[in-house]
Amino acid sequence: MVRRARRMNRELAQMYPNAHCELDFTSPLELLVATILSAQCTDRRVNAVTPTLFARYPAAADYAAADRAELEELIRPTGFFRAKAGNLIGLGQELCARFGGEVPGRLADLVSLPGVGRKTANVVLGNAFGVPGITVDTHFGRLARRFGWTRASDPVKVEHAIGDLFPPEDWTLLSHRMIWHGRRVCHARRPACGACDLARWCPSYGEGPTDEAAARKLVRNGPFS
Repeated sequence: MVRRARRMNRELAQMYPNAHCELDFTSPLELLVATILSAQCTDRRVNAVTPTLFARYPAAADYAAADRAELEELIRPTGFFRAKAGNLIGLGQELCARFGGEVPGRLADLVSLPGVGRKTANVVLGNAFGVPGITVDTHFGRLARRFGWTRASDPVKVEHAIGDLFPPEDWTLLSHRMIWHGRRVCHARRPACGACDLARWCPSYGEGPTDEAAARKLVRNGPFS
């Protein structure tokens, strides 16, 4: 399994040589905020909201002191804006009270913050701090199970199972490649099996159309940001 998994990762690297986080950010705080907003929302929509948001709230203290109604209105297009606004205000307050207004670079500290789970923490660690992390979103989990790398559905169990197959230095880019492939080819309902370069190694080949012409019509071209 390890050899097959790593061979598939090498193929993914050739398929997506420019794979990266599709949320726009220039600092750990911006990435943390954007990732919180991305829950149940597309990266494209988040990226449409964040330029105005980041200009209005450039520091943790600004979120801590934010007018809730104003903040809710700014992030309304991302959905669940009331809960997200509460998390962002609480986030700013916690960062100021416990971390000097700076985003911490440790998993244990990040997951102690409002609105931050392991997935969000690993996004920030891997992309803002260069600390290896596996981001188990819906795409990653779906592909890991289809590839036969794990049977687990719990994101933490998936994270640990995949972490055992790959060296830590591969984790962050593997996450991006899996997410890119899930968004473009290996869709939830009709994977484009006949157009997938991983077909020869995939035990789930045939869940979607195997005819190449039919499969090509299912491929979605990025970028998604």
